[in-house]
Amino acid sequence: MKKFLSLFLFLASLLLAEDATISIVNENVALPKIIVRDNSTLDDLNLKKSFYNILINDLKVSSNFEVVNEGNEEANYVFEYALSKENSKLSLNVKIKAGGTYKSNQNYSLPAIEQYPFLAHKGVKDSVNVLGLAPVEWMDHKILIARTNASKRSQIIMADYTLTYQKIVVDGGLNLFPKWGDKEQSYFYYTAYDHKVPTLYRYDLNTNKIAKILSSGGMIVASDVSEDGRKILITMAPEDQPDVYLYDLTKKTTKKLTNFSGIDVNGNFIENDTQFVFISDRLGYPNVFIQGLDNGVAQQVVFHGRNNSAVSTYKDYIVYSSREEGKNRTFNIYLMSTKSDYIRQLTANGENIFPRFSSDGGSIVFIKFLGSQSALGVIRVNANKTFYFPLKVGKIQSIDW
Repeated sequence: MKKFLSLFLFLASLLLAEDATISIVNENVALPKIIVRDNSTLDDLNLKKSFYNILINDLKVSSNFEVVNEGNEEANYVFEYALSKENSKLSLNVKIKAGGTYKSNQNYSLPAIEQYPFLAHKGVKDSVNVLGLAPVEWMDHKILIARTNASKRSQIIMADYTLTYQKIVVDGGLNLFPKWGDKEQSYFYYTAYDHKVPTLYRYDLNTNKIAKILSSGGMIVASDVSEDGRKILITMAPEDQPDVYLYDLTKKTTKKLTNFSGIDVNGNFIENDTQFVFISDRLGYPNVFIQGLDNGVAQQVVFHGRNNSAVSTYKDYIVYSSREEGKNRTFNIYLMSTKSDYIRQLTANGENIFPRFSSDGGSIVFIKFLGSQSALGVIRVNANKTFYFPLKVGKIQSIDW
């Protein structure tokens, strides 16, 4: 239990704050204008207003438009929508005009009103695709968050990226490190301290059934899932210090990948699942290393900073959190490729930790602390913009997108 909680604190430990506000960095790029028309006839004015605000934020976060209230419809994009409610069912109609001509007319519906943020996200995502602009496929994807709700107890909640929608999906006991298992987000893995033994479970969201995968003394955490969903990179510590293991879900076999006497954790597949990156303290401080799945040769990846942790990967790209030299409370997010020596700094101040790539690699979600405030950050990598959403979920321990 002690080892499990120690690593848990090593990887996580975030604080609650609720006062951050949405903000935009780098507004100097000229974007095409889009006019928003709300044709809803809802009696629920709070829902009407909240939906409108989320929709406007979605259009801004997409980084494809400048949202305006009025303008020449012949010369700009027009986003027309009508939100309606019947009992607990919510429906949305979206029409998109470009150059004064309708380009699409789409209808959406959801069985639960509290899921309304996803209607806005889906409407904006599809509209961006219709117009052939930079895609935002990640926008209607769900975020998994493990949060503490009592001593040695934590919940796993599912949220939209703005944190407006939140639903508890796992409760009771110590439930940590949720990790999506497939692109469709139909199931996820998580760790529970079950009967004094760390145990990895799979939660099926379609059936609400939980299946035990395997247990290990010390600790067990699923840190990444292969592209075909058949293998998992796991951190386990059956022999005192944690190492990275490969678990084959089909064969139900476990292969130890690292053999360092210190700490090796947080394995992430990279380069078409032929290699993996991980965090190791073999230099005397946490740093990012890369290793092939079929050899035991670990190579250093990052050559700056004395505390580089919380790594995430997308194809050949790596994003990680690094503590700035001489600044104990300053962690910034950095992006790099295994194909070049170029490193790009993505944040500028505060504590920026837990970076996670979106499904298309075009965005990165992370947690930001600045003074007494904290927020969920979304970096639009190619647009060079960052957006922040207030954290209103309690004490966060880990996230996955």
